[in-house]
Amino acid sequence: MRVLHISSPKTWRGGEQQLLYLVEELNQIGVWQLVLCPFNSAVHKYCLKNHINHLTYFKGFSANPMVAFRVNHICKREGIDLMHVHDSHAHNFAVLSTVLTKNTVPIIVSRRVDFPVKDTSMSFYKYNHPNIAKIICVSQAIADIMEKSIEDKVKLEVVHSGVDLNKFTNVPKVDIRKELGIDSDYALVGNVAALAPHKDYETFIATAKQIVGQGHKVKFLAIGDGPSRKQVEEEIAKNNLEDHVLLLGFRDDVVSLLPELDVFLITSKTEGLGTSILDAQVARIPIVATRAGGIVEIVKHEVNGLVADVADSKQLAAHVTRLLNDRTFAQKLVEAGADMVKSFSKGMTAQKTKAVYNRVLRGNAESE
Repeated sequence: MRVLHISSPKTWRGGEQQLLYLVEELNQIGVWQLVLCPFNSAVHKYCLKNHINHLTYFKGFSANPMVAFRVNHICKREGIDLMHVHDSHAHNFAVLSTVLTKNTVPIIVSRRVDFPVKDTSMSFYKYNHPNIAKIICVSQAIADIMEKSIEDKVKLEVVHSGVDLNKFTNVPKVDIRKELGIDSDYALVGNVAALAPHKDYETFIATAKQIVGQGHKVKFLAIGDGPSRKQVEEEIAKNNLEDHVLLLGFRDDVVSLLPELDVFLITSKTEGLGTSILDAQVARIPIVATRAGGIVEIVKHEVNGLVADVADSKQLAAHVTRLLNDRTFAQKLVEAGADMVKSFSKGMTAQKTKAVYNRVLRGNAESE
């Protein structure tokens, strides 16, 4: 089995982390792989640093035919059996390679976002192209959404994203309170998420405002950066919360920062699955989240976390204060989360993905 992974983002977010987790775990179980990514991208740099088999390309734009021709050339030269595309533009390049060069290598699509396929003939064609062998959805919620746009429902598979269960073992300590000048009697509530519209930081800030307004000593930390930073800063200022909601930006010491939180609060209005929640469970942090997308598949209310409706800042605030006030209950949720997350290891994701690959190749062999 020889697999070509195609990635197109130049930055690093959850999808890129999942791609490299998958590559590393599949390497461990004997799958030959090659990563094709943009030159000087975050994935390219990671591959160089970690000696991962890879090639690069100059992206140009989202439907660049030159990339499609490069994909075809690589498939022929390397004897590729499967193309696994990990984002929308990578999907474009693989389908274009089929259309422009008659590349017959089957395509596996990873779908990580929980919004519908665009209602256009081009999007419908792209997702229903006969060369698409499987669409791997990272949650059942995404599979349910995709069903409306996919003619052959058999192509849909659910393989949950996975995390590194040893990620927080023997990590260096960070005194974030000292760094930020936060007194020891303040609780820390925060998350790790891009500053992007679907993360709904307006609700995060509204939740913080209610808790602070009730007189609780809490600081709210947002770890991450993104296109909505200016809007988030303006929302914080509008609510006079500059001293209470702190934007830490991108940090390369997240594994040290996350365990410092007293509560993990995520207020997304859409979420494919929520691997940052899985990380928080590994780090043994009690969780408050919205019922967005696939979150309800990993957070069971009053079992391993507390959930509220999307945009319900009042209920989210009540959940956070409950966990801060009742540490015994919070610890009960933490223990259940630590047990549940064992089913969402990156190794398990790789095993299930390899099983999908095998079904595709076996099906092709039987049809020949």
